[in-house]
Amino acid sequence: MASLDQKSPNVLLQSLCCRITGKSEAEVAHQFQYAVRVIGSNYAPTIERDEFLVSEKIKKELLKQRREGDAALFSELHRKLQTQGVLKHRWSVLYLLLSLSEDPRKPSSRVGNYGALFAQALPRDAHSTPFYCTRPQSLALSYADRNAGLSGSVGTSGISSLGVYTLNGPTPTPQALLASQSSAGATQPLGSRLAWALPVSSSPSSALAPPTSRPPLGPAVLSSRLVRPRRDGDAADEVSEAALVRDILYVFQGIDGKFIKMNAQENGYKMDSKVVLCRSLRDTSSRLAELGWLHNKVRKYTDARSLDRAFGLVGQSFCASLHQELKEYYRLLSVLHSQLQVEDEQGVTICTESSLTLRRLLVWMYDPKVRLKTLAALVDFCQGRKGGELASAVHAYGKTGDPQMRALIQHILSLVSHPILSFLYRWIYDGELEDTYHEFFVASDPNVKTDRLWHDKYSLRKSMIPSFITMDQARKVLLIGKSINFLHQVCHDRTPPGKITPASKPADTPKDAAELLSDLEGAFQEKIDSAYFDTSKYLLDVLNRNYLLLEHLQAMRRYLLLGQGDFIRHLMDLLKPELARPATTLYQHNLTGILETAVRATNAQFDNAEILKRLDVRLLEVSPGDTGWDVFSLDYHVDGPIATVFTRECMGHYLRVFNFLWRAKRMEYTLTDIWKGQMCNAKLLKTMPELSGVLHQCHILASEMVHFIHQMQYYITFEVLECSWDELWNKVQQAQDLDHIIAAHDVFLDTIISRCLLDNNSRSLLNQLRAIFDQIIEFQSAQDALYRSALEELTLRLQFEERKRQREEEGQWGVTAEQEAEERRRIQEFQDTIPKMRSQLRILTHFYQVPVQTTTKFLRFYSSFRVQLHFSQRSSVSQSIVQQFLVLLMTSSDESLRFLSFRLDFNEHYRFVCRSKETR
Repeated sequence: MASLDQKSPNVLLQSLCCRITGKSEAEVAHQFQYAVRVIGSNYAPTIERDEFLVSEKIKKELLKQRREGDAALFSELHRKLQTQGVLKHRWSVLYLLLSLSEDPRKPSSRVGNYGALFAQALPRDAHSTPFYCTRPQSLALSYADRNAGLSGSVGTSGISSLGVYTLNGPTPTPQALLASQSSAGATQPLGSRLAWALPVSSSPSSALAPPTSRPPLGPAVLSSRLVRPRRDGDAADEVSEAALVRDILYVFQGIDGKFIKMNAQENGYKMDSKVVLCRSLRDTSSRLAELGWLHNKVRKYTDARSLDRAFGLVGQSFCASLHQELKEYYRLLSVLHSQLQVEDEQGVTICTESSLTLRRLLVWMYDPKVRLKTLAALVDFCQGRKGGELASAVHAYGKTGDPQMRALIQHILSLVSHPILSFLYRWIYDGELEDTYHEFFVASDPNVKTDRLWHDKYSLRKSMIPSFITMDQARKVLLIGKSINFLHQVCHDRTPPGKITPASKPADTPKDAAELLSDLEGAFQEKIDSAYFDTSKYLLDVLNRNYLLLEHLQAMRRYLLLGQGDFIRHLMDLLKPELARPATTLYQHNLTGILETAVRATNAQFDNAEILKRLDVRLLEVSPGDTGWDVFSLDYHVDGPIATVFTRECMGHYLRVFNFLWRAKRMEYTLTDIWKGQMCNAKLLKTMPELSGVLHQCHILASEMVHFIHQMQYYITFEVLECSWDELWNKVQQAQDLDHIIAAHDVFLDTIISRCLLDNNSRSLLNQLRAIFDQIIEFQSAQDALYRSALEELTLRLQFEERKRQREEEGQWGVTAEQEAEERRRIQEFQDTIPKMRSQLRILTHFYQVPVQTTTKFLRFYSSFRVQLHFSQRSSVSQSIVQQFLVLLMTSSDESLRFLSFRLDFNEHYRFVCRSKETR
């Protein structure tokens, strides 16, 4: 135990005090306690820790003593010491050697200062609580020492690192402060001390040297520094400078002094107008009193916000950082007060070189004043802000060219951003969001149901995104936590988040937060990117492996976008009898049975059963006069995680596109039936030469419609669907997260909607295209009526000839005169209907080819044929003609639609027809 006691720091410190003063342990009790206070303080002289500079000073000292060999040997040993890395604090060792090498007999020696220091009389309460702790409870701060927080993260900063300010020569430092600066721990980072210490004089030994070594004060200087003490009852005497200094020290803490008090009207400390004082001291006192106003401003903000729970964790961290700054400020004031007590006990009545004066306070408090100004301005700038917005304000205020102030702001920012980074790590590694006071930039809506979790539950609060976090980083942070919650709540994946992405070291302390803030583009970005890629990749693997996302996407292309050609053709063949009936007579279960038959009869039967069971029939809302073709639609049921990609809005788009494609496919199917009818009846009707003109007109109009539909089908199938699908598939294969797939799918649907003329901008084009489709249906009806009438007539003629032949074979007259007359009358009646058929086809042709004005003239010309009723039913489509459709295509902003107009009228047929008809 004795050996341990001898090695304890307290015993060593007490021995050092005895060695320096030359006194016994009992006699140096006060000095020992004072030394403990000095060592425990946060002050240290501003010394640049440059190992090279110290080594050069040692070599120069050796060269001055003409010890060139020792200098060379020292240089070689120092070089070897640097290469081996045995010592971690080489600068400290070298600085100690340099200090020990100085001659203690010289006045400028550092060692001689300690004897003078401890030779001074110490205050009785040097070992007791500092005077500021006797103030009200609000001033005695209870915050943890900065050494436990982010003490070493900020670089050299603060007031102690600024230059030395002197008035009328070197300005000595108070003895108590010098002692604390001399014995402050060199191993403690400068950032933790916040540099509230006073600036050290260029020659601090002059303040502590024996009186005989000091130059005598001249009469002029002495007379200028004489202070008359104020006698009791002498109201006319001038206030002493010592009393002002004592007042100023209280004002520094926001306490009204005897002569200087707070003026509420002017919002500042003012000297009592009744006080007799020279103008220079009054001005100096006013300038020093500004520190009290700045202190009150910062303290008022912290007192008001510290008790406000709604201010949040970020705000409380900001208040804690301000409290730490005030704590260091109070330590400085305690040192000044201790120095004032020393002077009072020694009975100093004149301003010696070691006493406190207003001018010295003005110099020594310059840097604390600048620091308090920074804090006060920061408080004003952060008014009304909280959370990430508050962190952004602090970060923005740190963009200054002053390295000391920038270091101060960086330290405050490290404390303020610590809660934000804690939120962030909890979110990206666990998917948990505990943001009670809405400070984090990720927001959650608890009212959103699970099926809309990905789209609506989580979002970014853009106002709360700190300015040191980019929008891309914020988006990735949102996606990481959202992916984890999507896996757990929607995909029901129970894999722990730690197995999805290995959690790195979180920002447990403000020091860790400061390290991340100092490398936002390195370590911080790497952490986010790593968690983002791991989580997103795992989510996409789960969707593709367990929920067949890509297979469902291909199923949409094959069935709802008519990509499975054999299935669609066979389905149309099976549905034709059903869909030709009125829509009100259809039953969904019948159509579902037909759908299953089409699946079993085509290659669709080889698809995954999970996909086929989702394929279904849907009947749209029925309007009067609708047939089955107008209300039939295929449907694809989606649920679970894949419903996040195929939302209700997306399925609505698919339904619109399917109806458009189904209608276009029906036109192709109809024109195929028209062509088959023409080919089958061409030879049969050769015996009826009176129909040759009408049939030729049918062939011409059918050819034009076939050309139009073929070009439209080519445009829809290849230029719209295939090109858009290829772009979608490439984007899906390259997608890094689920949002990329959703965005690519939305772009795919928007492109199809737009280029298939289904958007609002193409409404006029779509109306005219539908009218053209209606013309094709009417043409089919007209041709079917023509062939039906012609075949009936042909059948009657063949029957008449057959009866005539049979009677001739029996040896009788073929026909009687009455039968022949009846036959001629019937043929004549049929021939009388041919002009009506021809006029109907001409009207269809004109509606299909020429503009409105010519069509109106044509309607008047053919009014004698009593077909007005037939055209009144189609008056709504009188303007829906191919020529106007081509004009709209030509004026479209879409380049592909303009090229479609070239293909539809590649030989300017419609333009020539319009000119010829107008001329006629």
